[in-house]
Amino acid sequence: MDFPKIYESEYRFCLILWEYEPVTAAELARLCQDRLGWKRTTTYTVIKRLGQRGVLKNDSGTITSLISKDAAQELEIDELLEKKFEGSLPAFVAAFTRRQKLSDRDLDEVQRMIDRIRRGEQP
Repeated sequence: MDFPKIYESEYRFCLILWEYEPVTAAELARLCQDRLGWKRTTTYTVIKRLGQRGVLKNDSGTITSLISKDAAQELEIDELLEKKFEGSLPAFVAAFTRRQKLSDRDLDEVQRMIDRIRRGEQP
């Protein structure tokens, strides 16, 4: 399935939508004003744009997403790996761990994920 691109400011909007959906357009405009500093008209423009691209549905002023947060994140990760790391997960992990200290707890969780993948289970 082809997913429409969600740009950074739209993604911040979608985080609010995913948290509160289903939500009225008016309430979403209020939330975007509080959290993002957007004017009401900006929120309505984003609702219209994302609706046209198939990211969300506006049913008589009630807004729901058509793309899950997990699906959007997976798409972003795939795109990041391809664009910046030539599709190499080890290159991404190496770059990440050079800049980010991983705790023993983080390392244990990553190891559990790897173990589940090796057993053919969902991470």
